[in-house]
Amino acid sequence: MSLVQKMAPHAEVWRRAALLSLMCVAIGAIATSETLHSILLSVLLESKDVIEHYPTAGGFLFVVCAALSAMLAFVSVAVIVPIAVFTWGTYTSLLLLWIGWILGGALSFAAGRGFGRPLLRWAVPAVALQQFESHVHRDMPFYVVLLFQAAVPSEIPGYLLGTVGYRFDRYLIALAIVELPFAAATILLSEGLVANRAGTLWVSGAMLVVVSIGAAVLLKRRSL
Repeated sequence: MSLVQKMAPHAEVWRRAALLSLMCVAIGAIATSETLHSILLSVLLESKDVIEHYPTAGGFLFVVCAALSAMLAFVSVAVIVPIAVFTWGTYTSLLLLWIGWILGGALSFAAGRGFGRPLLRWAVPAVALQQFESHVHRDMPFYVVLLFQAAVPSEIPGYLLGTVGYRFDRYLIALAIVELPFAAATILLSEGLVANRAGTLWVSGAMLVVVSIGAAVLLKRRSL
């Protein structure tokens, strides 16, 4: 059985898609409720006022939160992306989110490379580690790394690939390629929520879920 076929069946491969689906449902519930959407707009206005008084600190904090969300399973940047979109607009928010996710991935890779398996056992869920660590290696084909990055929660690939000694430049390119469409869809999802545009909201949400599921399916079907 090939590497991708061994990796794909595990539940961790599907966790990202499930989490994204739940997030889309929650956002949809807020967007369709006039009361909740009014409360959201009030929070966004107050947050924008604060950020406009401290623009550098606000941008820095957003990038840091995005980086942490790419490194730690229990941290999510999704709740503050609408604030970024409302304050800075689509393109600046996209750039900041993308930079933050790349930074987080690079730091997790560096941590895996520097501290090895002791950190890996702390940072990656035990069930995922048992499934993946015997199959992830430094000579993995680039397309498998792309699919792996897209299919599983973002905190997993960096630590694993850093630990096994995968080339940093190739990992960074894969990370940047994969995270860009995820960042774009996340920004569009938040934009749809802020502007209460149901079409944008559901299309961007579907994009997030389809990309994750598609990557998982390809991991299962492609062979080395």
